[in-house]
Amino acid sequence: MEGGAYGAGKAGGAFDPQTFLRQPHTILRVLSWIFSIVVFGSIVNEGYLNNSEEGEEHCIFNSNHNACNYGITVGVLAFLSCLLYLALDVYFPQISSVKDRKKAVLSDIGISAFWAFLWFVGFCFLANQWQVSKQENDLLNERADAARAAITFSFFSIFTWGHLLGVTEPSL
Repeated sequence: MEGGAYGAGKAGGAFDPQTFLRQPHTILRVLSWIFSIVVFGSIVNEGYLNNSEEGEEHCIFNSNHNACNYGITVGVLAFLSCLLYLALDVYFPQISSVKDRKKAVLSDIGISAFWAFLWFVGFCFLANQWQVSKQENDLLNERADAARAAITFSFFSIFTWGHLLGVTEPSL
């Protein structure tokens, strides 16, 4: 590839989906997207227990609704952020202005650092709340797999977003 501003060749080239899908940046972004789906999906689907005595739902993470809300919120917003930046990655070779390319790359770096931090906080928060959860709230242990999946994929998300920091160029 010919050298260009901020990782792209000459602007206006044709979009090649096969090349785009094989780029490390795209693969990491798709993995981050999938991990966010797993986190918010597992909490939404199996992250709450019904208490027959109270008739109210309780979060599986130590009955702390903030833990479930944090996992769902971060997961959904990371999902949307991945979609937005995948669209930017597709559009990036068409940007001809060096200033606009610089803004796109710097925003990608900033957003990746921000999400790596939020996933680290989420992993620590969810793991802590799961550790202090009482087992008598889930006697059949039917929600444990969903909680562990949310914690595990929060942990994996730290690394995918962190690696997106090192791969700053959408078009390698």
